[in-house]
Amino acid sequence: MLLVTGIRAMTPADWPAVEEIYRQGIEEGEATFESETPGWDAFDASRLPEPRLVAIESHATVLGWAAAAPVSTRVAYDGVIEHSVYVHRDARGRGVGRALLDAFVTAADRAGYWTIQSSIFPENAASLRVHESAGFRVIGTRERIARSARGAHAGRWRDTVLIERRSAVNGRDEETP
Repeated sequence: MLLVTGIRAMTPADWPAVEEIYRQGIEEGEATFESETPGWDAFDASRLPEPRLVAIESHATVLGWAAAAPVSTRVAYDGVIEHSVYVHRDARGRGVGRALLDAFVTAADRAGYWTIQSSIFPENAASLRVHESAGFRVIGTRERIARSARGAHAGRWRDTVLIERRSAVNGRDEETP
């Protein structure tokens, strides 16, 4: 049984394992609209340097990863990020996703972000449950937002559930309701 023994910052050396986990999510068709993994340089350029985490087990095997991108280049949205959490198929159902998500939320709060958001396929019930248990709320469903390129849903229009978590420590001042 694989157990999370640590969560640490992702490094370029983690890329082969991160890419494999990302590829699994693409192939299964329940995690992303992406059709292929990017190379490290493209991944690195499209994600914020922090928080960017990997969960490992005792032999330093990467079990999952979490990273985020800004939602906008406009200054007003500096504190809003869109995150992803991916777990290796052999490690699912063992608390890896929740451990990563908890560490990610803590790191995002520490970095000053006030909103973390994501879009999840409604069929991905496990991801919706773990996010809800970590304090995320459903904002709404975006119906037929895009077509899947891979997996069981290839070529079909898909809905996504928009979720968010507002920080309890950032972005709350006297002007914020």
